[in-house]
Amino acid sequence: MTTHDHTEPIGYLELIRENRNFRALWLGQIVSLLGDWFNLIGSASLVATLTQSGFAVGGLFIVRMLAPFIVSPVAGVVADRYNRKQVLIITDLARAVIVLGFLLVRRPEHVWLLYALTALQLSVSGFFFPTRSAILPDIVPRNGLGAANAISSATWSVMLSLGAALGGLVAGQFGIYTAFVVDALTFLLSAFFIMQVRYTSVPTLDGTMTLATAIRDYIEGLAYLRHHFDILMIALQKTFVALAVSGGFQVVQVVMAEQIYPIGEGGSTSLGLMYAVVGVGTGVGPILARAFTGDREWPLRWAILVSYFLSAVGLLLIAPLGAFWVVLLGMLLRGVGGGIGWVFSTQLLLDLLPDRVRGRVFSTEFAMFTLANAVGAAVVGRALDLSISLSLLMLAMAGLSIVSALVWGAWLLMMRRRA
Repeated sequence: MTTHDHTEPIGYLELIRENRNFRALWLGQIVSLLGDWFNLIGSASLVATLTQSGFAVGGLFIVRMLAPFIVSPVAGVVADRYNRKQVLIITDLARAVIVLGFLLVRRPEHVWLLYALTALQLSVSGFFFPTRSAILPDIVPRNGLGAANAISSATWSVMLSLGAALGGLVAGQFGIYTAFVVDALTFLLSAFFIMQVRYTSVPTLDGTMTLATAIRDYIEGLAYLRHHFDILMIALQKTFVALAVSGGFQVVQVVMAEQIYPIGEGGSTSLGLMYAVVGVGTGVGPILARAFTGDREWPLRWAILVSYFLSAVGLLLIAPLGAFWVVLLGMLLRGVGGGIGWVFSTQLLLDLLPDRVRGRVFSTEFAMFTLANAVGAAVVGRALDLSISLSLLMLAMAGLSIVSALVWGAWLLMMRRRA
């Protein structure tokens, strides 16, 4: 790698070209995310087709969110105690085997198996995602973290667009089960790329891991958040978004695709288009915003505030459920807002967290986010079964997004006065 002045930010292409470890991790992310969206489109369409129930679709997203929440205390300790590269490889291989089980779900009475396999798959993912966040500062210099985080987010968004669109197309044209096979293959390819990372593990926690030590270590991580309330507020940003918007909106999207804008088998193609447009927004938004904020702490904080209002405007465009292109435009704006909030809150944590608690804080952040997503999905799924209109639910989400903005804005003003 080329030696850089520690104050000079590394560019996007420069980081990919010169940092072999980041490049390998990034390629693994590309193929893994492609499979993730194939799986999500396939499983959501399958549940909707087999059950014809909004609550059952909500149940799928509840399982997807609660599973990583349950394992997050152990996952954070594992990320700080063991070789992070090996954890990533093991979890990829395990998920490749698990997703093949979705091929057994054929009739309505098999839906319980789909839920069980989803719980198992997302439990393993609960180890993967915090570990991947924790390993980033280990393989990227500090002046490259902003670029690495933006690239990772843009990749997530591009693969959301491409993966969701392709997943919807494959499921709609070639059958839902083909999507599950593709998902399994992408996990294997991801593991291969991660194996290319040259990484010397320096665990921040010593000794043998037992239940007692895992609990003690995780409590230590929670104590860090308790004593660093600003870090906790940053870590709560994804939770605010999940509770206000993203948890319930995932359920709403499935119902909209199946009942209002049905294209493809079970609305799988229209659902793929919706996810694709959101992906474009989440990718473009942070990169455009970073051109103004750079990696400076306070501009990043204020941009998060703006992101809530962008999401609210997008939801207000969707609420009337008019022309499909207007709905997609609203989803684009919602994606821009959500992407800015996600990327910039992660950037702040990467900059401010010490290595010794990084895995546990990221796992706690992920736990809070997934729990909030589950609650949002459960509430909206139940509301749909009670015949509450999609438009009213959209207006409620917009209102909650604005409330979240006011809470974050009040905290920023308090921080400025203290400074």
